[in-house]
Amino acid sequence: MDLIPFYKMSGSGNDFIVIDNRNGSVTVNDLPPFVVKVCRRRLSVGADGLILIEPSARVDFSWRFFNADGSVAEMCGNGARCAARFAHLTGIAKADMAFDTLAGTVTAQVRGDQVRIGMSAPRDIFLEQTIDLPTGPLTLDHLNTGVPHAVITVPDVDAVDLDTLGRAVRHHSRFAPAGTNVNVIAPRGAGLWAIRTYERGVEGETLACGTGVVAAALVLALRHGLPSPVILATRGGSRLKVHFQRIGHLLSGFGLEGDARVIYQGRLCPEAWAY
Repeated sequence: MDLIPFYKMSGSGNDFIVIDNRNGSVTVNDLPPFVVKVCRRRLSVGADGLILIEPSARVDFSWRFFNADGSVAEMCGNGARCAARFAHLTGIAKADMAFDTLAGTVTAQVRGDQVRIGMSAPRDIFLEQTIDLPTGPLTLDHLNTGVPHAVITVPDVDAVDLDTLGRAVRHHSRFAPAGTNVNVIAPRGAGLWAIRTYERGVEGETLACGTGVVAAALVLALRHGLPSPVILATRGGSRLKVHFQRIGHLLSGFGLEGDARVIYQGRLCPEAWAY
């Protein structure tokens, strides 16, 4: 296999390997092990996920998104912003574009290193659900914003043992067999909320999760009446904005806005995954 050009990108601290695969440059027969190897930190490039940009007959391009464990995810908000900026920087698409994901067609507007993407309407919304954990009952909200998310309101996100709580909720029988991502949120004052996310597929905390931020914002809008845009401060220090329209009790027109930065460009050598 020839050397594979790639961009290393970060969306609010969620980092990705992005590859233009429209010409089929990634020819490995079994992609999940390849993804696991190149996403492994210290032994290879290291990332929370890998994105392949591929052709589409309908829109500007399509993508395949892989978590760091090699599993396929239907959607990733931070990854989608990085994919959009990559496509614009490399001439694949204009600043206003559309691309296909397993969660549906995503629209995006690139303005410098800031990208706003349109998000599909949430589904399977269950507010104030109670599950039983070894530590006792836990009340949470659950919804799907392209991928499933549990949202747990706490007094202080920094005081939560997220690895322990995240694993327990992520693997709870209520969310089997697919499991769920887990978010804890807390007010920070002046309309700002903090969020931390445990991501399935990464199986640990990440510095940001776009679909998790959207899930949290919708819970805050539905349960607390917060107006658009809802702003959440991520673990990585970025602030992500979630836009929507409200008509009575109905919400629509969802969008996620935040940074998508290029960290570096490189070429993957076979030794990046042949170990």
